[in-house]
Amino acid sequence: MEQSDRPIIKHLNDFLDYCDVEKGLRSNTQKNYKEYLNKFFLWLKSRNLEAILPHQLTKDHIWDYRLFLSRRQDPKNHKTLEKSTQNYYLIALRALLGYFIAKDILSLPPDKIVLPKGDKSAKNVKFLNLEQIEKLLTAVEPADNIRLRDRAILEAFFSTGLRIAELVSLNAEQFSTTKNKTDFELGVIGKGGRPRTVFFSERALTWLKSYLKTRKDKEKPLFINARYKKGSDRRLTPRYIEKLIKKYAILSGVPLSTTPHTLRHSFATDLLSQGADIRQVQEFLGHKSIMTTQIYTHVTNKQLRDIHRKFHSGKDFKK
Repeated sequence: MEQSDRPIIKHLNDFLDYCDVEKGLRSNTQKNYKEYLNKFFLWLKSRNLEAILPHQLTKDHIWDYRLFLSRRQDPKNHKTLEKSTQNYYLIALRALLGYFIAKDILSLPPDKIVLPKGDKSAKNVKFLNLEQIEKLLTAVEPADNIRLRDRAILEAFFSTGLRIAELVSLNAEQFSTTKNKTDFELGVIGKGGRPRTVFFSERALTWLKSYLKTRKDKEKPLFINARYKKGSDRRLTPRYIEKLIKKYAILSGVPLSTTPHTLRHSFATDLLSQGADIRQVQEFLGHKSIMTTQIYTHVTNKQLRDIHRKFHSGKDFKK
């Protein structure tokens, strides 16, 4: 059967292979694409469209699917999908259409799927101020190797701005040369396979060294689970770290919505507040586009406006 004669649903595995081999996308991205596209395939089946071919997909189909996404309610809380979540589903579908174009399979062009604009105002950029960061960090009492590990994780997040997937992928051997160093820089491969350098402050590195001194094992991961089943992978999972941060958020009294990404936002916001250039922060975060980084300027611009009002309002001028 020719590729163009195969239903859209039958292209999933070839598309994922394309993402892996030709696009070089990370396994997490491929996993997400598969999940989001399976939702689209279920929608096709619900409309008796499971046999639809790539060239038969129309703008009307896309519009109907977008209406489905915007009106679909979570059965647990009866809330509709946020615009940002809807975008994830549409981005995956656009990627599939891009694959069809790359393989010379007649289909709707990807740019026919226009993403809804989400609210990227400062209220959606959740971050902690320095006082809250200090409360969160000091909520961890390093009484044993587990708490030393937890403190090292929190310190690493705020010092580097690492994404959670980047942090869990760190290995202990990457820190084998830090013995006589007061700070440390490390090359990581981030989202989209983009390399960048992250920096561990003296404080963060001190906690990491203290944690590593407690390690008597020869496990490869930097951060490992102390309680595990024999033969299982000891590398901490993103879910484990999310729950860990939630626990210390409760203990410290900082907002319960605090997540690993909140610490990444806090890292970026602090850099900008201290005078770092937006382009520099883009490099620190590993953003492909400066547009992604600019969400933080909504926060810092407000701070600058408040300073201007306080010190440069002109209210003392003689009339």
